[in-house]
Amino acid sequence: MELGEKNRSSASSPCISGIFGCLVLSIVYVASLYVWRSPLNRDHPSLIKRRFFSVFVMTILSPLFLYFGINEQFYQGATIWELLGLRWPGIIQATVIPLCLTMILFLGPLYMQGHNGLWRVYVEPNFWLGNAKCLLLWRNLIIAPLSEEWTFRACMLPLLLQCFAPTTAIFICPLFFGVAHFHHLVENTRKGMNFKTALLSSCFQFAYTTVFGAYAAFLFARTGHFAAAFTAHSFCNHMGFPDLSEVFAYEDSFKRTKLFSIFALGLIAWCLLLTPLTNPSWYSNNLFWQKHAVA
Repeated sequence: MELGEKNRSSASSPCISGIFGCLVLSIVYVASLYVWRSPLNRDHPSLIKRRFFSVFVMTILSPLFLYFGINEQFYQGATIWELLGLRWPGIIQATVIPLCLTMILFLGPLYMQGHNGLWRVYVEPNFWLGNAKCLLLWRNLIIAPLSEEWTFRACMLPLLLQCFAPTTAIFICPLFFGVAHFHHLVENTRKGMNFKTALLSSCFQFAYTTVFGAYAAFLFARTGHFAAAFTAHSFCNHMGFPDLSEVFAYEDSFKRTKLFSIFALGLIAWCLLLTPLTNPSWYSNNLFWQKHAVA
């Protein structure tokens, strides 16, 4: 074999193993949720607890895919913890700034909450005490964001960055994340939803989870911190998909225009601030966001 052919072969090997590892990992993650054969609804406390155990096991197993699939020559000198985004330098910035950036994106919904007086609920101690034992909140705001970002970002993205430029990898990575959410198709049909409606719902969910996945992957690659993707994911789960129907419900055209302008302002400001507020140097990140050549 000539030297050029040998180099191309060695370069393609981590790419193939990385993509295959991501595919297997996404399948195993979803399969772990269905090892519990149960007719119970996904929101039933018993099933939620069982799935908590499943994702706990996956949290332990997922880094093995990264450990065995990584090319040491590509990330010379980096520890497995650094690849997973677990490091101290820049941790405060990575926790606060991406969260604030995501809040800017949700400026419209946040304004609506303030306008409706919903913000008062958040300053009530009884609200937090009453929800401390709510499994749905634990699942949606803590366990799901933690396990999904750990598996689909921290353990997958470094594998993809071995053979793709960062801008390419951040759009490939969320495809695994989006496809993984198609398992809700099964759950919706079990609830009695007709297949066509369930399919459309799953396609819509695939679309916005893929878009969010690209955003989370961007945050992880730019900051080099797991915390950045996790806090953004948790906040987005709390806010949900922006609901514009409430804006359309206002009969006053001036008020509707004002609210739409605030929604648009948040989106525009987020687009303008996305790159400056995720400057890798702010987070002491020189690991991911740069062009590498596979050794």
